[in-house]
Amino acid sequence: MISFSTIEKVLSPILSRAQLFKHGFNLAPMYRATNGRITYVKEDLSEIRTRTKLNYRTKNYVGTMFGGAMFSSVDPFPMVQLINILGKDYVVWDKAADIRFRRPATQDLVAVFQYSGEEVADIKAKVAKNGELELDKVTELREVDSNELCCIVTKTLYIASKEHFAKKQRLRASKTQVT
Repeated sequence: MISFSTIEKVLSPILSRAQLFKHGFNLAPMYRATNGRITYVKEDLSEIRTRTKLNYRTKNYVGTMFGGAMFSSVDPFPMVQLINILGKDYVVWDKAADIRFRRPATQDLVAVFQYSGEEVADIKAKVAKNGELELDKVTELREVDSNELCCIVTKTLYIASKEHFAKKQRLRASKTQVT
C-alpha cells in the first residue's frame, strides 16, 4: 500500500502543499466514504473549508442528515491540519470528541477549520514550557444556504514535543517491564 508521505514526495514538485492536502483527502477512500469534500485550503493550511452533501448516502430514517455523516466528514481535520502546521518536531493525537446537535440538517453542510498564527504560537509556547498540552478545537457545521447552525463538534487534541513524547513512552515501557 502506498503511503501519503510517498505520494507527497512524488507529487510535491508538481502540486502545492495545499493542493496535495485537498486532493489527497478528496481522493482517499476513507474520506470519500464520509461524503464530505474539501472545497478550499489556504496555502499555509491555516484554513480549510469542507462541504458535506445531503443525499441518499447521508440521509437518516427521517430524511435529515445522519449524525455519523456529520461527524465523520469533519473528524480528521483538527488533528491532521495541526500536524501539518506544526511540523515534524511535534506529536499530535486525537484524544476525545464531543458532538452536539443543535437542529436537524435539511441541506448540505459547510465547516471551516482555522488555526491563527497567534494560536499556533501559543501552542508552541505552552508545549515548550510544559512538554505537552491538551487543546479543545471547536468546529461548527452550518447549512449552506441558511447558515443555520446544525452541529458543534469539539475535538480534544493531545500535543507534545517529540522529545517529551519519547521520554513519556520510555517511562511507560519501563513501568510495564517492572510489573
